[in-house]
Amino acid sequence: MEAERIAQKIVGMSIAVGHHGSLRYSGGLGLSDFENGYPSRPDTIYRLGSISKTITAVAALQLYERGRLDLDSPIQRYVPAFPRKAYPITLRQVLGHLAGIRHYKGDEMSSTRHYPNIADGLKFFANDPLEHEPGSKYLYSTHGFTLVGAAIENASGQRFVDYVTSRIFSPTGMDTAREDSVYAIIHNRTRGYALGNNGEIVNSGLADTSYKVPGGGFVGSAVDIARFAMALDGGPLLKRDTYHLMTTSQKTNDGKETGYGMGMSLTLFEGKKAYSHSGSQQATRTVFAIFPEEQFVIAILTNSEHADYKKLMDAAVRVLMP
Repeated sequence: MEAERIAQKIVGMSIAVGHHGSLRYSGGLGLSDFENGYPSRPDTIYRLGSISKTITAVAALQLYERGRLDLDSPIQRYVPAFPRKAYPITLRQVLGHLAGIRHYKGDEMSSTRHYPNIADGLKFFANDPLEHEPGSKYLYSTHGFTLVGAAIENASGQRFVDYVTSRIFSPTGMDTAREDSVYAIIHNRTRGYALGNNGEIVNSGLADTSYKVPGGGFVGSAVDIARFAMALDGGPLLKRDTYHLMTTSQKTNDGKETGYGMGMSLTLFEGKKAYSHSGSQQATRTVFAIFPEEQFVIAILTNSEHADYKKLMDAAVRVLMP
């Protein structure tokens, strides 16, 4: 893993591994603060990026289990403020990136404006038309998960972050996971890095992720994510049937599998079947994977936008599952 880190010019990363439901390894490589020489550790805090989508999907499916959310009702049943479109869209479609809601445009991903709530985040895209008829094609959308977060708030009667904290973070021992904030003092938070035009390490650009917390606005440690993955694969977060639903590929209207369930990708690493999600944004590149046949979970979080998460996960798999 260290050889791969050096080859990719990754400044720092943390790794956590679980096997048969127990945390077996956690460690840090490289530096969490390049300028000051501070090392990466198991408890270093990173932006999770789109791993946040998996967390949000679990929250939505918990409410589905409790009868508070119907996956196939029009989304306006839970978010009446969201304008109706040319076609009805459902929570199931949004969770699987099949709803036709657009992804980023322009410089949205580099927004530095602070948004105090999810309703404000909806303003980014709520009035835009759908990109295509729902179900006709797969279109990855971070904005779509903001809509899921709004549905969770209305169905649970709690702020989205409060629900996730009480129902996911606390029960699974994700002690350092929380909403990202550019203002809060978050102990052990890493700095973020990118590659400059000449291949040199530079500081990451600025971004306030408050407009997209459900789709890309949480932070946490590699240990947090390993614990989350173990709690997801073996209970107690979801019932077994619901977990199976989450990790089953959805299909387009013409029957083609998308390779994505609900907040979870179906992936191969070194030929091993995995349920996984990666994340990428300013200051971070992340990935976690659940290997159901081998009973391994692996979380790899980096502070370098240019990291190749697949090469990192493949390297870990070669060590752990030769």
